[in-house]
Amino acid sequence: MVEKELNIGRHMLYTEWYSRDVGGLFMKINKHVYAAQSAYQRIDIFDSPFYGRVFSLDGITMTTERDEFMYHEMLVHVPMFMHPNPRKVLVIGGGDGGSIREILKHPSVERAVLCEIDETVVKAAMEHLPYTGSRLNDPKVELLYEDGAKFVRQFKEEFDAIIIDSTDPTAGEGGQLFTVDFYKACSEALKEDGILSAQTEGIMYDYEWGTTAYRRIKEAFPLVRLYLGFMPTYPGGMWSYTYASKSGLDPIESFDVDRVRNFKEPLRYYNEEIHKAAFALPNFVKKLIEE
Repeated sequence: MVEKELNIGRHMLYTEWYSRDVGGLFMKINKHVYAAQSAYQRIDIFDSPFYGRVFSLDGITMTTERDEFMYHEMLVHVPMFMHPNPRKVLVIGGGDGGSIREILKHPSVERAVLCEIDETVVKAAMEHLPYTGSRLNDPKVELLYEDGAKFVRQFKEEFDAIIIDSTDPTAGEGGQLFTVDFYKACSEALKEDGILSAQTEGIMYDYEWGTTAYRRIKEAFPLVRLYLGFMPTYPGGMWSYTYASKSGLDPIESFDVDRVRNFKEPLRYYNEEIHKAAFALPNFVKKLIEE
């Protein structure tokens, strides 16, 4: 929540409590830029002296200019570099625009569909998140304001890649994007060589949801791998993602290092070493997903 009544020196203070209420995040606010209550959630955008422009939903940090590239690059480029020629991509969620921005760095992409249930989020990103939402107006992008869990069921072998950039499963509509039926619908909507990636929560505070999502995705795809990345302003600082291939394409054995090395667009986090290292899981994580 944005605590306007609490001042630290000349700054306001933003606080976020993590699940279990055992810790959280706080940061100074220079300026409260935008606030709205949509039909789905509370939206706040503010400026922080260290984190830059910050975007939160229902008091939960979604993006900061300081580190959002870490999350979006890992969510998007792992599947995009694994597909031989991704031309049509679906993003479910992701109204801030960061995933779209990264997808359009791949020259093969002809169409990127963003299915975000909350139109207010997209409009706020276009106006107030100039870097994260910088490609939302691109002619290759189609914006749809629908329930992603229902939307994806319309398609059979339509997309080369699906990126699930969802809110937390405990936050309103987000839970609909963590079901076996939803993941099976995504599999059906992908072409034969289609690839999916999903954000699957923090591995420290919300490991139950993350491991549950991983297991449910395994019920829908023949090859599934969990991978990890740093995300400092997310709970625990270690974030999990799940890679799934409809054709059984392994993200390590079939990874083309040269495609990443020869990539012309700037990347700040993801590279060929990070790609391979992300799939090396700590023992406690292996135990969590095996139990």
